[in-house]
Amino acid sequence: MLVAKLRPDLTALRESRDLRRVVLGNVVSNLGTQATLVALPYQLYIETHSPLLVGLLGAVELVPLISASLIGGAIADRMDRRKLLLFDQIGLVLAAGALAAAAFRGHPPVVLLYLLAALLAAFAALQNVARSAIIPNLVDPARLRSALAVNYGLIQVTMVVGPGLGGVLIGAFGLPWAYTADALSCLAMVYGAWAIGPQRPPAGQSHKPVLHSIAEGLRFVRRNQALLGSFAIDLVAMTFGMPRALFAVLSVSVYHAGATGTGILYASVAVGASVAALTTGWLTHARRLGMIVIWAVVAWGSAIALAGLAGSLWLAAALLALAGAADSVSAVCRTTINQTVTPDSMRGRMSAVYMLVVTSGPRLGDIESGSVAGAAGARFSVVSGGLACLIGTAAIVAAFPALRRYGREPESGAAAHRDRRLEPATDALEP
Repeated sequence: MLVAKLRPDLTALRESRDLRRVVLGNVVSNLGTQATLVALPYQLYIETHSPLLVGLLGAVELVPLISASLIGGAIADRMDRRKLLLFDQIGLVLAAGALAAAAFRGHPPVVLLYLLAALLAAFAALQNVARSAIIPNLVDPARLRSALAVNYGLIQVTMVVGPGLGGVLIGAFGLPWAYTADALSCLAMVYGAWAIGPQRPPAGQSHKPVLHSIAEGLRFVRRNQALLGSFAIDLVAMTFGMPRALFAVLSVSVYHAGATGTGILYASVAVGASVAALTTGWLTHARRLGMIVIWAVVAWGSAIALAGLAGSLWLAAALLALAGAADSVSAVCRTTINQTVTPDSMRGRMSAVYMLVVTSGPRLGDIESGSVAGAAGARFSVVSGGLACLIGTAAIVAAFPALRRYGREPESGAAAHRDRRLEPATDALEP
């Protein structure tokens, strides 16, 4: 019985050929993305030996990420999302290819690395928005929660393999080949998007100016207090409790493990997340999703704080894996809440805000952790960040009671299909 509850539900993947194509294309593409995620901060630290400059990588990526997410969300609600996904791959290939070319030439200036990282962040944000808005339309509504859980679990698997792949490529062949792998991996997403059917907006839908459309999407999110609370609690967790910018610093200067250790620390979070996401059969019938999110974030912050005190690489990796497991449960529940209360005509813009949160949060965390580490040391930065996450979580729970109450009653399912209304589904949000 316990095994049955933990086993992931793969029915959605078996039933939907288009879902398989998109999910598997994203798996391959994300392997390359994770290799670059290791390569960029490692290259910056090796060339500058400055934790602050590594942390500023997040600041450089933040503005293009925000812009691309918001504009991309508005575009995704007014054009064929499949075509948008295809066009975006061109930008990803060019940005990753430029990083590879610069690395092959040797010792590129820091400004160039920042510029290319910003472009890569923008195109990656646009891809995430388009793909997130597409997935709910590829499955039966009854299979949505399990489809989201499996999709998230497979993404986490790539975050286990990808950083390790990045570390191996850097150690065996050099930095340029990590970036090259990223560029080539985009071809899988090109095939996945090309092979599915059109993903056009609802027929007869009027399109307001882009800025007005963006504002409309932001108002929709603001009016849904459970939705807004789920965004806020993740932003707090990632801003204060995600010390990924310090993984290279910890590996090189504390644990003396080089590129391999950097890859292990990156991968450890995803190992825990993968195991948790792929054993989420129990979440299919869980009701109190809001409370599950809250306690998962508490577990995340606690594990991060303890990881900052770890005396060895492997103990730190184990604690980061526990943190990743907690974050995985939180992510599956938050995604389910988001997609359930949002009509399809708003999914592009809601996904834009969601992706803005989940991708900008870690970059804000890069700034926070790098700045604190530059002033007080890497260990202090990790511990204080985990504790700040716990304090911030308490504040979010107090500010957004709708998140705590979400799921007390069975979901009606109506909110997922309210394409003709932009008002919040108050029956689902305030049960």
